[in-house]
Amino acid sequence: MDILKQARAASEKVNLSKLIDAIPYAKFIGIEVDQKGSEITTILRFDKKIIGNPMLPALHGGVIGSFLETTAIIQLAHDGGGEFLPKPIDLTIDFLRSGKPQDTYARARITKHGRRVANVHVEAWQDEHTKAIAAAHGHFLMKPSEENTSEK
Repeated sequence: MDILKQARAASEKVNLSKLIDAIPYAKFIGIEVDQKGSEITTILRFDKKIIGNPMLPALHGGVIGSFLETTAIIQLAHDGGGEFLPKPIDLTIDFLRSGKPQDTYARARITKHGRRVANVHVEAWQDEHTKAIAAAHGHFLMKPSEENTSEK
């Protein structure tokens, strides 16, 4: 069964915690979801395994990048209401400061939501929401092509 269908189960809204639990890498690096109304904040809980540079110490850039990508996908899954999990077309990440060894937070903003493609901007921060440690802009495929869905 599709991950998004499992997370949606009987209700119309996606259970975002179940969605994270269904993504092994997101669960492994320690992503959690805090939802207050329509505002979704993802949290990357600090763990020694996500340190990339032990000399500083600083969070691994790949972990930050995947955290931003996962945040965008979660926001799209929540707002989109589609049957399929959004797939990244491209993602540009700006690393603005070193990620300290502490919890990191992120929020995504959908800048354009078309029928097939959505544009999303994501920012991650630690101490202050106004001081982002990384930002991403991505394009996501919202619906698979007809030829791919006919095989399933």
